Amino acid sequence: MTMDWVMSHPMFKLAHISDVHLGPLPRLSIRELASKRITGFVNWHRNRRKHLFGDTLDLLLDDIKAKQADHLAVTGDLVNLASGIEIQTAAEWLKTVGDPAFTSVVPGNHDAYVPGAYEKAMRAWYPYVQGDHAPPEWREDRHIFPYLRIRDRVALIGCSTAVATPPFAASGFFSARQARETVNMLRAAGEAGLFRIVMIHHPPIRGATSFYKRMIGIRRFAAVISTGGAELVLHGHTHLNTLHWLKGQTGPVPVVGIASASQGPGGLKPAAAYNLFTIDGHPGAWELKAERFSLNARGDEIQAAGVDILAS
Repeated sequence: MTMDWVMSHPMFKLAHISDVHLGPLPRLSIRELASKRITGFVNWHRNRRKHLFGDTLDLLLDDIKAKQADHLAVTGDLVNLASGIEIQTAAEWLKTVGDPAFTSVVPGNHDAYVPGAYEKAMRAWYPYVQGDHAPPEWREDRHIFPYLRIRDRVALIGCSTAVATPPFAASGFFSARQARETVNMLRAAGEAGLFRIVMIHHPPIRGATSFYKRMIGIRRFAAVISTGGAELVLHGHTHLNTLHWLKGQTGPVPVVGIASASQGPGGLKPAAAYNLFTIDGHPGAWELKAERFSLNARGDEIQAAGVDILAS
């Protein structure tokens, strides 16, 4: 590899956050609560609001900007109960985070909390879930996912597992159609010599969550990675900092989860964190470095929490 090639292709930095759960909850009508939302409303006031700190998310985002990340991946659960006010608030929040060209989103189960919420969210957040060759405006008769975004030498492929579920369920679904289209995207990106990153909300790993929170289609997703090829998979949902591996075409593919971006210290789940991935090298010899940065015990600063998380 020549020095000219190295200088013309700088390292690419990707930050990953998930499970934003923007709060506080807005005032909801009786009609809005007359659904699965009532269980989520009770859970928020009994548990979640005690540990989701308002300024924690801002601390993470400020640190990401200070690290000069080239792109931000957000793997779902931007809202809590997917009310209309929450969805619009999340749309306004996304505008403050960054330009849609440098921010990629996939939805989570909370973003599709009740029937109809998913469509409203995707319409409101469309610039952030829009593939490079997708129509300029959201259309209900077209599938958004999987989408493909190419940034520098990186292919970002967004998948959706977000579906409305009954009360006390938080499962996700990865369809056969999505699987076929994702394989095609991965193969094409690989032939183009790109570093391929798949973003999804539910962990595509058997046993990573309890039964009622699982991803339906785990075996299908594993087949996608092994036949289509990928270099990295990012997910959320569990509110945990995790590392698993899936079989790839040429070797194991890291599957990385991250804590909730709004989780304060002292809870049962780890405090808010983000992962920073630095991508360098070239096809056949990619170099991937992954660092974790987390909220400290006082809840007032972001600190380094892992300098090489892929080795853990």
